[in-house]
Amino acid sequence: MSTGKFLIKRILQGVFVIWGVVTVTFGLRAIAPGDPVDLIVDPSTSPELRDRIREEMGLHEPIYVQYLDYLQGILVGDLGFSYQSRRDVSVMVLERVPATLELAVAATVVAVVIAIPLGVVSATRRHDPADYGATTFSLVGISTPNFWLGIMLILVLSVQFGLFPVSQRPVSFTDAIVALVTTGYFNDIITWFKHVTLPAITLGTYFTALITRLTRSGMIDELGKPYVTATEAKGLPNVLIRFKHVLRNTMIPIITVLGLQLGTLIGGAVITEQVFDWPGLGTRLISALYAGDWPVIQGILIFVGVGFVLINIVVDALYASLNPRVVDE
Repeated sequence: MSTGKFLIKRILQGVFVIWGVVTVTFGLRAIAPGDPVDLIVDPSTSPELRDRIREEMGLHEPIYVQYLDYLQGILVGDLGFSYQSRRDVSVMVLERVPATLELAVAATVVAVVIAIPLGVVSATRRHDPADYGATTFSLVGISTPNFWLGIMLILVLSVQFGLFPVSQRPVSFTDAIVALVTTGYFNDIITWFKHVTLPAITLGTYFTALITRLTRSGMIDELGKPYVTATEAKGLPNVLIRFKHVLRNTMIPIITVLGLQLGTLIGGAVITEQVFDWPGLGTRLISALYAGDWPVIQGILIFVGVGFVLINIVVDALYASLNPRVVDE
């Protein structure tokens, strides 16, 4: 099978997954208790007005008609209107996407920068203090709840020592870059960095521990293979062997996990965003859940599902480029 056919197959599978996400979220709305009209008008409003509103919203139609109308709207980018704010859901979702992506990417960068060197050191110095330290760090990182870690970081680094701001995001990364290019000042970049540091550490700690363990196990497995012995016999430096040959072969499963975990970070940043009052999709989702605003809930869940699918397709493409044999599997 060619790489093109392989990717087309993955895209078709992704479309099926997205359809499943849309169907499940619509089904949850259909069985959820409560009347959406109550979010628009007072419950004491006359039945005639309530019926007219329900008809305008299409809620009087049979459930399968509502489902088909919703699918048709999604195909043209229409996710409906918020019951509570009366705004376009697609706008409400897209305006929060940059903040969530910034946090997810920052957490991924933190994880990669720390985890891969730590995993390499741990694998090449087995049973040394460095190995025990990396292993302990991994166990602690995996076992620590991110909401507790976020609160502790706020109490110690923000409240006690005043090193970082407690919450909010006064400037976006894009605006900070624009300000840097146009004015030449680093003030906005520094401000953004200070505000994103603690949330990124909180969100990326589990990810860091996971990648560290994965890198360590992959490196240990590769270091025992014959080609390593052959390259050592040729007199190549150990640093070159470890980072150019061994680490490259170890990166295939790491890239897979990186892609999957990036999708997880996008969808799983809800708690971290709540702790740090980060203006992303997570805080908007919590607000919509409290209000029972199902169009907003559906829109966010669909966006996260689409994000997972797109990231998986990119990971499959990278996987195929690093290991062409997967195309024929």
